[in-house]
Amino acid sequence: MATVKTGSHHGCKLMVVEPVDERGNSCGDPFIAVDCSHAGEGDLVLVVEEGGSAREAMKRPDAAVDAVIVGVVDRFDDASRPTLE
Repeated sequence: MATVKTGSHHGCKLMVVEPVDERGNSCGDPFIAVDCSHAGEGDLVLVVEEGGSAREAMKRPDAAVDAVIVGVVDRFDDASRPTLE
């Protein structure tokens, strides 16, 4: 939770995101992202980390934002692992 936000962030939920690899292991430094997908704590999410695309996803072209959560991952299939059929 943030007590003071820039004007373009009013009404937006900010979340701490931790990058993970395909096995769910941490693989980068945590960062703050604006949540546009109603993600919850512990959800696996898809993040856009490019300013122009992030602002477009928020539908706020003048927003001061670099990272936006654009989706919650329901299922992840690892194509490199064999599956039993």
